[in-house]
Amino acid sequence: MPRPHLVAALAYDRLCTFEFGCVVELFALPRPELNVRWYDFAVCAAERGPLRAAGGITVTAPNSLKLLDRAATIVIPGWRDANEPPPEDLLQRIRAAYDRGARLCSICSGVFILAAAGVLDGKRVTTHWRYAELLAQRYPQIRVEPNALYIDQGQVLTSAGSAAGLDMLLHLVRRDHGPKVANQVAQRLVIPPHRDGDQAQYVPRPVAPDESSRLSRLLDWIRGHLGEEHSVATLSRRAGMSPRTLLRRFKEATGLAPNEWLVRERVAAAREMLESGRVALGRVAERAGFGSQESFRRHFRLHIGVAPAAYHKRFRTRA
Repeated sequence: MPRPHLVAALAYDRLCTFEFGCVVELFALPRPELNVRWYDFAVCAAERGPLRAAGGITVTAPNSLKLLDRAATIVIPGWRDANEPPPEDLLQRIRAAYDRGARLCSICSGVFILAAAGVLDGKRVTTHWRYAELLAQRYPQIRVEPNALYIDQGQVLTSAGSAAGLDMLLHLVRRDHGPKVANQVAQRLVIPPHRDGDQAQYVPRPVAPDESSRLSRLLDWIRGHLGEEHSVATLSRRAGMSPRTLLRRFKEATGLAPNEWLVRERVAAAREMLESGRVALGRVAERAGFGSQESFRRHFRLHIGVAPAAYHKRFRTRA
């Protein structure tokens, strides 16, 4: 019988407690009710301990960096200081793990460790919006997407700040065990199995209360009518705003133009249909509001990284 999938979480001095706790919550707890072969979980120290952590606690990790040599998935919580170079021994272990095919994941500023190890070159990545500009300036060979909650590039996954790490880690469960198991885990954690949108919506932006309420109602209405055609003119009339005001407020509230936001919502809806299997593959484009199969395939591949048929097959085989 093959050994269980080993998930290794990295610990270090001045550890980000919440992000580390997210990894523990997802992978360390036994889940016999799921009836699947769950993960093995272990913690390794990036340096000699005891290790101080946020909140005044001390962490003693039972394993050294040698653990990374056999981990199938390595998760890096937020690095303690984006301006502090990670230890060279850690970077060597990360590079070796990448070369042998291990899956690498970072939460928030943990992306700086992966970037320093050189395993992100040419890839799309994200991080907390506070660090995005610094990451892009320091590593111009990396494509930084500051609005994404998380980005899956296959072997490497990166997420935005703190709670977005939960989104990414739950996505890993969905990849490994399918949507049914991921939904059960989300239910136990009392979190949504998938959050729509991006972190631009969490960047502080002033919006007038009345306009904010109208815009919120409009966004909810659009989500319920994705299959219909929408334009700035029709949306501004529904919101009771001028087209110019709608464009400005939409950008302030979501960080995106209406058509960009609409495409992302349609892709998210299509992904849920493909995961659930309740809608035939040939009908998903129409139900999600894409004008054609070609448009559906192009946008889905751009945002998800794979073709809709391949994504559908991945979850159908686990049904």
